[in-house]
Amino acid sequence: MRWQRGRRSDNVEDTRGSSSGSGGGGLRLGGGRLSLGGVAAVVVVSLLMGANPLDILSQLAGYEAPSASQQQQQQQQAGDDPQRDFVRAILGDTEDTWREIFQANGRQYQDPKLILFNGGVSSACGFADSAVGPFYCPGDQRVYLDLQFFDDLAKRYAAAGDFAQAYVIAHEVGHHVQTLLGVSDKVNAARRNGQHLEGANGLLVRQELQADCLAGVWAHHAQRRLDWLETGDLEEALTAANAIGDDRLQRQAQGRVVPDSFTHGTSEQRVRWFKTGFEQGQVGQCDTFSARSL
Repeated sequence: MRWQRGRRSDNVEDTRGSSSGSGGGGLRLGGGRLSLGGVAAVVVVSLLMGANPLDILSQLAGYEAPSASQQQQQQQQAGDDPQRDFVRAILGDTEDTWREIFQANGRQYQDPKLILFNGGVSSACGFADSAVGPFYCPGDQRVYLDLQFFDDLAKRYAAAGDFAQAYVIAHEVGHHVQTLLGVSDKVNAARRNGQHLEGANGLLVRQELQADCLAGVWAHHAQRRLDWLETGDLEEALTAANAIGDDRLQRQAQGRVVPDSFTHGTSEQRVRWFKTGFEQGQVGQCDTFSARSL
């Protein structure tokens, strides 16, 4: 995939390695904060004792020096980071595509933010660790992504490749499009009314399959505009969609398939709806909620 052709988005926020400590002057200690005057006193006493003030301050703060891998990661984030550049390119093109589509229909597209994180993250939808995978939170209209998921996608599900990763991002952006179109509100209203959402024909499956189709719509328009797909790229996305179907994941995890607990759709359905969006390039073809057969 010639993703370097994509415009870089300014809506990617990289929080990897950042601390969520509270603000204010001074040095945070276990139960409180050492004032700036206290810091100065420690420095003076340390120098009189012939000690390194940084060592003492680190001990008082319970600070652990970053490991070599952490230092390398921080240096990479401060400089060139191909993965982040890739994410910016894909997100930038989803912005261009959906702005164009919304404008053609007399509406204005609102760009989502994409948050890169490590391990765990807090959002308007609550705290989530990396095990949940990439997700979109309608409460703050942000996509959350731990880049480790791409490694898992390649190693655990044999779905490697740039376009497989682009599909994942585009799927989450598809959920943002659903929020702007009012689809998410309708699904949430059904949940509040006590409607059962899971199951092979449930609203959650229909919502996820629509996001797959919208990802395909993006891919259609992006390819028409940039001609950036190479041989095998489409197969990468289809492999990724196939790898994360409910039936396949359940069979791998528990040895059997329970359709009543489906939330995302089968592998075949996910592939088919992405292909529908990619081949047709029209949002109107993604009405999974009216489809008799998914």
